[in-house]
Amino acid sequence: MWAASCLASCCAACACDACRTVVSGISRRSARIAYCGLFALSLIVSWILREVAAPLMEKIPWINSFHTTPNREWFETDAVLRVSLGNFLFFTILAILMIGVKNQKDPRDSMHHGGWMMKIICWCLMVIFMFFLPNGIISFYETISKFGSGLFLLVQVVLLLDFVHSWNDKWVGYDEQFWYVALLAVSLVCYVATFAFNGLLFHFFTPSGQDCGLNTFFIVMTLILIFGFAVVTLHPSVGGSILPASVLSLYCTYLCYSALASEPRDYECNGLHKHSKAVSSGTLALGLLTTVLSVVYSAVRAGSSTTLLSPPSSPRAGAGKPLLPLDKVDEEEEKERSKPVSYSYSFFHLIFSLASMYSAMLLTGWSTSVGENGNLVDVGWPSVWVRIVTGWATAALFIWSQVAPILFPDREF
Repeated sequence: MWAASCLASCCAACACDACRTVVSGISRRSARIAYCGLFALSLIVSWILREVAAPLMEKIPWINSFHTTPNREWFETDAVLRVSLGNFLFFTILAILMIGVKNQKDPRDSMHHGGWMMKIICWCLMVIFMFFLPNGIISFYETISKFGSGLFLLVQVVLLLDFVHSWNDKWVGYDEQFWYVALLAVSLVCYVATFAFNGLLFHFFTPSGQDCGLNTFFIVMTLILIFGFAVVTLHPSVGGSILPASVLSLYCTYLCYSALASEPRDYECNGLHKHSKAVSSGTLALGLLTTVLSVVYSAVRAGSSTTLLSPPSSPRAGAGKPLLPLDKVDEEEEKERSKPVSYSYSFFHLIFSLASMYSAMLLTGWSTSVGENGNLVDVGWPSVWVRIVTGWATAALFIWSQVAPILFPDREF
């Protein structure tokens, strides 16, 4: 017993030392990746609790406050939502605190890049505190998470547009035949995959003998938007590249699929209900992968002052000179501290807040919520419309990015 106690104490001490070493190694350059790591940790915790926390939560009286104990799936959903709420509040508080940070002289700049041991402790305490909240608050958070997830999907679109245009500009910048052929090949692959994907959508979601007019409308509308992308891009007045149009076409088709797959399992036009387990696992894995990639990409791209995360009113470094001469070292430190921030800290944390909502919806399948009577409430149709509207908004943003420079030639886009 004494040996086991000593072993446990040694392990705890080693874990604390390791954590302290990792935290002390986080610098200004690696802070963005550290936030990504904290977000990834929240996904891991959510996944683990979804699998193992149900038996324990059944014994918590303020959670299992129903006359009849709900099934295991209810507690799995509740655990994921509580972790997500803690993660959402953590990053939302940081987003509010970082509003208006313009240069590195601001004390909040150090708060954003440092204090990681305190941040991790606060994050843990906040997540733990969520398990003491009543079910009504969790139910409200689950409802607003669907709309927050839609906003995150729009953020994904903006990031995707930024990535595709950067990719296209880089290959075109080489000004060599090989890269032009590569652009054409990638575009053709995306279009072949898009039309093949749409064919599968017709096969699975418009079965013969069923009145599936709504699903047909969704798929046909997606195809119309895809053709619209190509027409606008290839118009002589626009003179755009086919690569962004092809990638956005494939993405809109994916959004259409995810919307149709979110339809209730007993809906006669949902041809995937017989394969719901395999489909849900694949959709979950793909959705989590795109979420993590979007968050990591936003963190990496935020290092440039020309990206979407850049504050428009950041002051320029070196705009003024000190009234009294300083020695060289102090002057260099003053110049370093006077540099404007390269991205908006507030918007950076807001992305993580929305991503917390979106990941919760993925882990819970978008189809269950916490009801007042402890039963599972079917909310499949709201989830379907969130994704469909997101797809239409994606199309609108892309088309606007193509025609806006023509409509307003005097403005910079």
